[in-house]
Amino acid sequence: MATAVADATAGAPAPEAPIEAFTVTLIIRRFDPDVDDEPRWQDFDVQMFATDRILDALHKIKWEQDGSLTFRRSCAHGICGSDAMRINGRNRLACKTLIKDLDITKPIYVEAIKGLPLEKDLIVDMEPFFASYREVQPFLQSATEPPKDKERVQSVADRARFDDTTKCILCAACTSSCPVFWTDGQYFGPAAIVNAHRFIFDSRDEAASTRLDILNDKEGVWRCRTTFNCTDACPRGIQVTQAIAEVKQAIMRGKP
Repeated sequence: MATAVADATAGAPAPEAPIEAFTVTLIIRRFDPDVDDEPRWQDFDVQMFATDRILDALHKIKWEQDGSLTFRRSCAHGICGSDAMRINGRNRLACKTLIKDLDITKPIYVEAIKGLPLEKDLIVDMEPFFASYREVQPFLQSATEPPKDKERVQSVADRARFDDTTKCILCAACTSSCPVFWTDGQYFGPAAIVNAHRFIFDSRDEAASTRLDILNDKEGVWRCRTTFNCTDACPRGIQVTQAIAEVKQAIMRGKP
């Protein structure tokens, strides 16, 4: 019997090594308008695993160390776009940034995105961002009725023309990474232009000229300095700078 047991266990896979936890230091830029005149930095040590995300670290701090820490989050899967913040000086989504992808031998710096009014801790006022978004009329406009009981048909090629810019989740990572937006709060910003692009080049839409007129403004596409910050910051991989360039070309042609 002992021999049979030994034979059975000999071919069994070795038990997996336990996943090791380690201590990570997060230094968070805090601001409470009720008590602070200026933002301040506060550090927290948290036990994390390599596959945890920055959002998990923020949850642990809020739930276990300081319940006053304030930040936005919703779906936690990179779709809602609500948890954009600056992590080690780069705009990222906290829910998509893995601890293992950062240098944990050094503190991880977390702060609110730039260029929008700071409300509390990692939360900014998004209204200026959405005001620019609304101004470019980001919805389908057509005076032509579709065929009775049918949808508006579009070819695969026509759909591909604006496919990239349909991916925007309005997280503001691109707009708040733009140095022009930091210094000029009137600039539409990359996200608004991306969402205008999505409809300007949609073959079913009939208001492209209206949007081109809106963006052919001193605070429109011509304020872009092509630094590619927006493209680097986009968590969805949208070629933001290219989309802005295509809108510029459409303005010069007078049509998409």
